Amino acid sequence: MSFFESLLLLLLAAVLLLQASRRLTIPYPTMLAAAGVGLALIPGAPKITIEPHTALALFIAPALVDAAFDFPIGAVRRLWRPLFALAVVAVALSAAAVAWLGVTLAGLPLAAALALGAIVAPPDAAAATAILNSVRMPRGSVTVLKGESLLNDATALLLFSAATALQSQGHIDNALALRLTLAAPGGIVLGILLARLLRVISPFVAGTLGGNVIEFVTTFGVWIIAERIGLSPVLCLVAFAMTIARTAGLRTPPRTRIHTFAVWTSAVFLLNVLAFLLMGLQARIIVAGMDSERLRAAATFAGAVILCLIVVRLAWVLIYNRLAWRFQWFRGDAKPVSLRHGILVGWCGMRGLVTLATAFALPATFPQRDLIVLTAFAVVLATLVVQGLTLSPLVRLLKLDGETGLEAELARARADLAAAALAALEHKTGPAADHWRYRFAAVGPAEDEGDCSVLDARRAVGLKALRRQRERLEELKNNQSVGPDAFLLLQEELDFEEVSISKADDRQIEES
Repeated sequence: MSFFESLLLLLLAAVLLLQASRRLTIPYPTMLAAAGVGLALIPGAPKITIEPHTALALFIAPALVDAAFDFPIGAVRRLWRPLFALAVVAVALSAAAVAWLGVTLAGLPLAAALALGAIVAPPDAAAATAILNSVRMPRGSVTVLKGESLLNDATALLLFSAATALQSQGHIDNALALRLTLAAPGGIVLGILLARLLRVISPFVAGTLGGNVIEFVTTFGVWIIAERIGLSPVLCLVAFAMTIARTAGLRTPPRTRIHTFAVWTSAVFLLNVLAFLLMGLQARIIVAGMDSERLRAAATFAGAVILCLIVVRLAWVLIYNRLAWRFQWFRGDAKPVSLRHGILVGWCGMRGLVTLATAFALPATFPQRDLIVLTAFAVVLATLVVQGLTLSPLVRLLKLDGETGLEAELARARADLAAAALAALEHKTGPAADHWRYRFAAVGPAEDEGDCSVLDARRAVGLKALRRQRERLEELKNNQSVGPDAFLLLQEELDFEEVSISKADDRQIEES
């Protein structure tokens, strides 16, 4: 079977699994990773290997840019203390604890144990985003977790570079120390500079299909450039995306934004689906070279590492939660969060493709490479399955389900926007001004008072009228009163109008 045929079969299997995950209310990364292991054990199953550096760029770079573009810089400034506690301190503590286990239980050399700790320490951006989007959680907790997943890979990859260099050289010389020191700030500066360069180029391709291609080319290109010159590709991409996002709002035409969001949402989702399914398929490659006794010992060690990672993260998050509750310095301007939120954040430690790809990136001669790779895979699978499956029940157990605050925030913002529009129309007269004044007045007061009855009534009448317009447009097309080009343009106008008056939930496309 060719690679293309195998890929088509995998995508077909993924679609079926996605439907099962939706009906069973299982996060799709959990379903796909577990199913990938099952598929790998079937005789004749496709053997698809992942080249580590390609996998990191292909699967992680778009997910990082997509998440970072929607994550405001203001949130980073406001939440830098909890983000630092999770993305740096939690990763360092987890790596140190696993390194200690590696030395004491498995007899790993110190450098190899540190490499293992760096590999399994960071929760994954793609896994976190995919699972968090499928679980109804408090939005404050989601914001912190998404911010953590954007930044913690940088900490882990820097630790990994230091550990592998220590193993190969026996020491860290001045040149390596300087490169590691400059990797984080250098990556941020490079990302900002490349984003400003893209701003110059973007107007020439704005509103074209080539513009969408440029977005993907620059995403992968920024990662590769940063990696080749020894800077942090993660921080470089995050800085790149956030810099672009700062000025994209008013510069980007609405039609371009709608199209771009649709393209990116579909592309990132497809890459996530392939990544988690291919991740499960690596099981055969990992265990093929181990005898049964070695496999049992490795499984015991992997179980200890999994337990260690869960306990260390949960313990540190709860300690930080209590410190932030008692001392304002630990939380800054952010509001103190309850112990229940701390437990929830501590439990969200799903590992993913970064862990597996980094493990595969180890040199073939690296000490006990097979043990490290198997442990990394076990951590990924266990956290996706155990924590992924229990996340939704935990949210309900902690009575945090439904505390998103989204509806209230939407109501306040809509009222504010309507008030701004009414102020702009204050001195305008005439039928056109009256039309828009009525439209904004129907939104503002009703939402401001928490009563959506006026808006709901207008929505119901509008949708009924638009339905009749669609029926009439089909009649005009069928009797050839409207040609195909005019039909598509008119249909698009009706689509935009219907989307503009629909409820927020009705505008979302489900992931599975």
